[in-house]
Amino acid sequence: MDLSFVEENYLKAIYQLQLETPQGVSTTSIAELTKTKPASVSDMLKKLSNKALIHYKKYQGATLSESGMNIALLVIRKHRLWEVFLVKHLNFTWSEVHEVAEQLEHIDSALLISRLDQFLGYPKQDPHGDPIPDAEGNIKDIPKILLSELKVNTPSVIAAVKENNPLFLQYLDKIKASINADIMIKERIPFDNSLEIILSDRTLYISEEVAKNIYVSEK
Repeated sequence: MDLSFVEENYLKAIYQLQLETPQGVSTTSIAELTKTKPASVSDMLKKLSNKALIHYKKYQGATLSESGMNIALLVIRKHRLWEVFLVKHLNFTWSEVHEVAEQLEHIDSALLISRLDQFLGYPKQDPHGDPIPDAEGNIKDIPKILLSELKVNTPSVIAAVKENNPLFLQYLDKIKASINADIMIKERIPFDNSLEIILSDRTLYISEEVAKNIYVSEK
């Protein structure tokens, strides 16, 4: 099925939102994520519904159909593989890759993506810790929780980031908070819920907002 870049982006957005609201994704939430007017979102949802890529009922939200899910996972697979390539082989930082990968994810060549996956050694995660779907669309995530929800004195590692904003990622680079780094909460400060943490044998303080955007896995 030939789809426009915009249509693919909508399917990807619905997939991301559907992870949090599987019962149905609202027009408003799609508009916020895609930075599009609600009326334009409604028009696109009708178009995707006519192509049998989503199930959509006005006021009840949208969910991906099986074919829509397959396309969304393929776009995400390409995006995350390109991010790995850009970081590992072109010296991009994890704060620089998203916008470039947004363009590369629309390249329509199954052979290219297969060769790219093979060249990279079949990576399981992108530079931000997000799982990469395999060629069949299977996706395996590791158990993780937000750092803000972690219990004090629980040894963990940084598994992924929730926020891909370049400024946030640059801040994490500054404090050397990278994927797979050891991390543990030493104390939770009652006044503002900021945290005293031990990060790779260094003690430092981070805000509650930062902690709400870092995923960790217990060791």
